[in-house]
Amino acid sequence: MRLQFIGAAQTVTGSMHLLEVNGKKVLLECGFYHGKRSETIRINRNFDFFRPEEIDTVVLSHAHIDHSGNLPNLVKKGFSGTIYATPATRDLAGIMLTDSAKIQEQDAQFLNKKLQRRGEPLIEPLYDTEDALSVMPLFISVSYHRETTIADGVKLSFLDAGHILGSAIVQLRIQDDGKEKTLLFTGDLGRRGLPILKDPEAVEEADLLITESTYGGRLHDPIEGMQGKLREVILRTVSRGGKVIIPAFSVERTQEITYTLHRLFNSNILPRIPVFVDSPLSVNATEVFRLHPECFNADVYKMVLGHDDPFGFEYIRYIQSVEESKRLNDIHEPVIIISASGMCESGRILHHLANNADNPKNTILIVGYQAPDTLGRRILDRQPTVKIFGEDYPLRAEVVEMHSFSAHADHNDLVAFANNFDKKKLRNIFLVHGEKEEQSALSQSLNQIGFKNVVAPRKGEEFNI
Repeated sequence: MRLQFIGAAQTVTGSMHLLEVNGKKVLLECGFYHGKRSETIRINRNFDFFRPEEIDTVVLSHAHIDHSGNLPNLVKKGFSGTIYATPATRDLAGIMLTDSAKIQEQDAQFLNKKLQRRGEPLIEPLYDTEDALSVMPLFISVSYHRETTIADGVKLSFLDAGHILGSAIVQLRIQDDGKEKTLLFTGDLGRRGLPILKDPEAVEEADLLITESTYGGRLHDPIEGMQGKLREVILRTVSRGGKVIIPAFSVERTQEITYTLHRLFNSNILPRIPVFVDSPLSVNATEVFRLHPECFNADVYKMVLGHDDPFGFEYIRYIQSVEESKRLNDIHEPVIIISASGMCESGRILHHLANNADNPKNTILIVGYQAPDTLGRRILDRQPTVKIFGEDYPLRAEVVEMHSFSAHADHNDLVAFANNFDKKKLRNIFLVHGEKEEQSALSQSLNQIGFKNVVAPRKGEEFNI
């Protein structure tokens, strides 16, 4: 059995790990890499460590684009096997991949106008909508705890990761050289007590563990303080007569914020100001949430049974059209605008930032991880000016970061998850989906509680098990 770590190796994007066993090639994730534009295009366009047509099966832990977003390119270049995912992940992937394709097409169109004026060669999008749609027939949905054979000697089970709707811990029982080994891949591990989803499941047995390490060495604000801090930020901004601009991932983060606002308004502890969710993907994703109440925790499930919509209330409007989005620029009283993308790299959030970042009355509320070299990270670092659509804008708005909304396990969560395992049986731990400093901190803590073989693989590094 051989493992090769291709993406999200000592970085937090582009997840992709290759398992070879019994003559079969199983790809864990096929994520889209986000970084500097030239690097992003090169890494996503090329599969440097395998030929797509040689992959037999893809296992997808969840639908976030940094885990699923390069599937259209994989299919475009020859993959024709099966993609296994939970039902909710399959449904979310259907809308997220087509949305990603539209972004590729729009970006190429925008750049080609400039290239054409300069007489330079035009570029093609990494993939288009037709490529994204070609992925969907390859999916087979597998519910949690329904063991399924996916290759010779390889049985798959999905366990609830509690990260986003449908997210899964991947459990593979592998017959190799007459012995059975259990490989566990966390995907992205969630947190206990998040507002909407069930808690991540505890697991006690594995021979090999591949775990995310995004927040190694870092702790989140307590979930219990989430509502109070959000209320404080909104009240402070309203007192200045400003707007609260929230860049938020369309899946999970947007729904968590709208659910929390719903609870705040119902408690009569916030002024009734308008809330706009300005992202077609967020609108579609929220509809998928409504289709999958089986993923909700007991409190939210009870709301659904009582015909109370967790994501809809009197003062919220979901916006689809470009015209409606543009009209938000004409509003000069306090409002809350939630828009994608979460790292401010594309989408309508760029227009809202361009129109509001220079006003000290406003607040930009960062509620998710911001990767290096993204606009979101530059805003979080409070650079005096930020470049949007190629132009410099002064950053005068208040910038607030809230870790309590994070759907990723923090350092203590990751250590606690690992500590459930039998240390004699769990022989290897591979740290992925994390930056070097965070991985080093997590590795040290795992060593201290008795785990010996903890490795943060480099891109392309192989291990024979």
